Amino acid sequence: MKIRILGPLHAETGGVPVVPSAAKMRQILALLALHPGRPVPVATLKEEIWGPVPPCSAHGTLQTYILRLRRALATALGGPYGRAGADGPALARELLATGHDGYLLRIDEDDVDAFAFQRAAEAGHAAFADGDSAGAARLLREALALWSGPALVDVRAGSALRTHAARLEESRLLAVERRVDAELRLGLHGELLADLVELTRLHPANERLHAQAMVAFYRAGRQSDALQHYRGLRRRLVDELGLEPAPQLQRLHQAMLSVDPRLDTPAHGGRPTPTFDLYAA
Repeated sequence: MKIRILGPLHAETGGVPVVPSAAKMRQILALLALHPGRPVPVATLKEEIWGPVPPCSAHGTLQTYILRLRRALATALGGPYGRAGADGPALARELLATGHDGYLLRIDEDDVDAFAFQRAAEAGHAAFADGDSAGAARLLREALALWSGPALVDVRAGSALRTHAARLEESRLLAVERRVDAELRLGLHGELLADLVELTRLHPANERLHAQAMVAFYRAGRQSDALQHYRGLRRRLVDELGLEPAPQLQRLHQAMLSVDPRLDTPAHGGRPTPTFDLYAA
């Protein structure tokens, strides 16, 4: 069974789609997919679906949802007498199993796109730390290509799914930042400008992305745009939050005003420092 949650929910087994339309069944499937091969307690499933005070009927209703999911799986697995005479309902019960005080999907992490993303992203971060900018950029692009929209974008989320989705989105943003760091080290500042303009629009208070945009503009020979970018960010932070930009960003701004030669060329050697920390204390 293959499940995608990095965007719209999609699941299939044997090439046959298995995506329930009922909102609560989609919640159950998504939460089980985020714990492949591990039981999710009944109490956790109830709280996800109904909140901290589930109705008295919650236990029986949850069993009904599990039964309906198994029926959908049985159909996808070949019906009552599936492939090569296999018993579809029995295969469905094996795939969506009852564990100790809970339910589990008997699938591997490799079957869920979120875990494939995490592995590729971790490899990209490690490559960057080792000074392999080209490898880091490639691995992080491969990881980010697994996304087709916000995590669980079409699944109604309770407390557990909201937490998982927030963590995945934070990991995604960190992968984007590190990919940009790697490509700036490769001298691809010109190619990154359009991406960074859009990223800073989507994340207007993210100082790490703004630092990357400033460096990309500066190295592309657009010093005035880099400085204007800083002024816009500072004005927004002061007006909306009453905060000055981070010290790293202030020092980067001063380096641009003084035309610090260290900014002129990408750093291919030495310690692989994220762009935001180029002028860390």
